[in-house]
Amino acid sequence: MSLNRRNFLGRTAVTGAGVALAGAVGTVPAEAESSGRRKKRYSFTVMGTTDLHGNVFNWDYFTDAEFDDKAHNDVGLAKISTLVNQVRAEKGRRNTLLIDAGDTIQGTQLSYYYAKVDPITGANGPVHPMAQAMNAIGYDAAALGNHEFNYGIPTLRKFQEQCRFPILGANALDAKTMRPAFPPYVMKTVCTPHGRDVRVAVLGLTNPGIAIWDKANVQGKMVFPGLEEQAAKWVPKLRSMGADVVIVSAHSGSSGTSSYGDQLPYVENAAALVAEQVPGIDAILVGHAHTEIPEYRVTNKATGKQVVLSEPLKWGQRLTLFDFDLVWERGGWQVESVAAKVLNSNSVAEDRRITGLLGDEHRKVVAYVNQVIGTSSAAMGAAEAAYKDTPIIDFINHVQAETVRAALVGTAYASLPVLSQASCFSRTAAVPAGKVTIREVAGLYPFENTLEARVMTGAQVRAYLEFSARYYVQTATGAPVDPAKLTNAEGIPDYNYDVVSGLSYEIDVAKAPGSRIVNLSFDGKPLVDSAEFVLAVNNYRASGGGNFPHVARAKQVWANSDEIRNTIIGWVKAKQSIDVAAFSSVDWKLTRDGVPVF
Repeated sequence: MSLNRRNFLGRTAVTGAGVALAGAVGTVPAEAESSGRRKKRYSFTVMGTTDLHGNVFNWDYFTDAEFDDKAHNDVGLAKISTLVNQVRAEKGRRNTLLIDAGDTIQGTQLSYYYAKVDPITGANGPVHPMAQAMNAIGYDAAALGNHEFNYGIPTLRKFQEQCRFPILGANALDAKTMRPAFPPYVMKTVCTPHGRDVRVAVLGLTNPGIAIWDKANVQGKMVFPGLEEQAAKWVPKLRSMGADVVIVSAHSGSSGTSSYGDQLPYVENAAALVAEQVPGIDAILVGHAHTEIPEYRVTNKATGKQVVLSEPLKWGQRLTLFDFDLVWERGGWQVESVAAKVLNSNSVAEDRRITGLLGDEHRKVVAYVNQVIGTSSAAMGAAEAAYKDTPIIDFINHVQAETVRAALVGTAYASLPVLSQASCFSRTAAVPAGKVTIREVAGLYPFENTLEARVMTGAQVRAYLEFSARYYVQTATGAPVDPAKLTNAEGIPDYNYDVVSGLSYEIDVAKAPGSRIVNLSFDGKPLVDSAEFVLAVNNYRASGGGNFPHVARAKQVWANSDEIRNTIIGWVKAKQSIDVAAFSSVDWKLTRDGVPVF
């Protein structure tokens, strides 16, 4: 059923790119309440998730086991469903809403399978597991995430069609008409015991970075202006339409930073700026940053009012609760207070209704990822890959460099040396000796990145490596070294630390960031600043992700539309064996005053 015909909770319906009223919205008495009469009060709760990334089950498809991490978090919508049921039982179903802040259909092999292996866009394609689960749980709205665009607009549109709730994106505009390409908002009517309904507006905002991260899928089709600009446009409209409460579901972190530097005039992590700059917002469900923020209060500059922000942890590990207390005065509902907290999904069991609903899909994907596609001459693991040159990262770079060399044969760039960048995306990634399966190879590259080739000079490569080396905590010569405390300086995630193959270099962690790369050489000789290289690089980095210097403006000489993960899987299938000795070598190491750290 299409969006413009679907009715939602209360008395509103989404129509095309906007929201139109579908009948009366409840009767609110015009007369003022007597000063001697007790004020009428009402409380309701808005629940929120974000960055679900294809997680339905508490299962890790890359390890073929129940999900677990150091903090013993659990994941998945089946767990969230149990928490939602508990909250609804406690508060009353009519006194709750459930929303999401985006990044829904990418991230696990379950979501990959139904985008690529048995795609929902097929002639008789299945219903996406995330749509099935979220429909069954009873979501009221979800914002667009940037990863919604990874599989192309047709897949996103099919997912949107399959959802029985609106996918919101006020700042996702049609490139030709500059009108919203998705519903900007939805207005929900919450019926109170007082006969005076509460009108709750949910405004959806997504990330401007889509324009560069998924340029191949959206260029010329959609544009993504800043969150603050679009919130300032829509919030007053929602208030003028009679919204008593305005909630923003924003796929944008709260830090005020951007990973793409000055490539866009818009801030990537703008949720707190929206709260600060746009009056009329009561609460913001924050997404995108994969951090846990139970409650964060930002004072709006225009009104002095506090806006409550909350970000539940990724993958269904947490559920945010916004508790609203309203009072009837001056002829309408006024927000008296808002509080937020998060619930941990590891405290409950999976909802069997959800696991039963999607059991067949889960079993298909488990069978798919456990297919044997080749063998490996030795075991490779990523446990130490964040601070040591390990064969498992060498393998990624070997496949990427070989793929780019083959692609450049017969071109003007065929004679240039090929370097390659890769990151330790998962410290639990492992390839065993002997038989190797799809899931083990796929586990090396959990993101949907594609491969590009960019031309860079020796001086630019040196600057690139210096920027990457900020990842290490400065550690004085002779001081004890704890590997657990050596990495992730300034909060830099593992995926924003790059190893570059094809060169030899040392990173002196006793030195300050910016002067750490020493003994940088190519082919046994000091690197020449004017020399030219082709860098095999993922599209996230090439488009400015991580704000690495030079690469985003470097000349692109080749690009591939297939995921790097699939490129590696295809390489193993074609070769049928991984000869670790053929590519494994120690070409970089951490040092202090020339002495190796390890």
